[in-house]
Amino acid sequence: MGLTLDGKLVVAISSRALFDFEEENQVFEQNDDHAYMQLQRQRLDVPAKPGVAFSLVKKLLAFNEPDSQRVEVVILSRNDPVSGMRVFRSAQHYGLAIQRGNFTRGEAPWRYLKPLHANLFLSTHLSDVRAALAAGVPAAQVYPHSAHASADHPSEVRIAFDGDAVLFSDEAEQVYQSGGLTAFQKHEMDKVAQPLPDGPFKPLLVALHRLQQARIPHIRIRTALVTARSAPAHERAILTLMNWNIDVDQAMFLGGLDKGEFLREFEPDFFFDDQTGHIESAARHVPSGHVASGVRN
Repeated sequence: MGLTLDGKLVVAISSRALFDFEEENQVFEQNDDHAYMQLQRQRLDVPAKPGVAFSLVKKLLAFNEPDSQRVEVVILSRNDPVSGMRVFRSAQHYGLAIQRGNFTRGEAPWRYLKPLHANLFLSTHLSDVRAALAAGVPAAQVYPHSAHASADHPSEVRIAFDGDAVLFSDEAEQVYQSGGLTAFQKHEMDKVAQPLPDGPFKPLLVALHRLQQARIPHIRIRTALVTARSAPAHERAILTLMNWNIDVDQAMFLGGLDKGEFLREFEPDFFFDDQTGHIESAARHVPSGHVASGVRN
């Protein structure tokens, strides 16, 4: 039997999400891919600076031990193979145990997510993220201008999720959009005992929960639900998580308050939300990604 990634937490990530290639990307946008490739070739031995999702990847890889490889990170990039050499050399420079990568030189790489059995795809290309979500893979568009993660929690992978249209379906959000707050609250109270349908990021939360059960002494996962819901609509969200047999470490029911400052205090390695306004607010403080799903998108 051949090698398989089954049973692992598989994160597929683009080059620009893992490393800061914004200067090189400007060359690509102002010229063509040949000028970009030439610049990357000239910089093969210059390690790229860490990008927005670097902290998340580094900490997740800390779950691996010599006799138990629990996390697989795969580069899935529109870069060309020569630029891919620099990506791998940069990963080696920082001690990131990344061995696999697909480099497509401009073609959409999302089709390789299925054979990878990916639990998460992070990319700066919105079209690839939309295609991945449509294929059933949790995916988010990384905002390259996002703040980088705090170094204050080296032994914790901190991840924050929005609720509706991210962990949960956008069923309730559709009611809010069509009928307003009163209709939304009535809908949620009428259905409080019914678990919310699964959202696009439930599979990732399940995979993280499974990874946490390994109980590695030097690293743990800390999760937060950060939602615009407020009482009484909070109950259905919590009861849904209970139905899934999944605990989150924190829950913030903000009732429409700006999420950015609360996330600044939580200090996640990454935050996922379906609304660009929330992401723009969060990105000033923490690494952030847009989940392009649901009625808002």
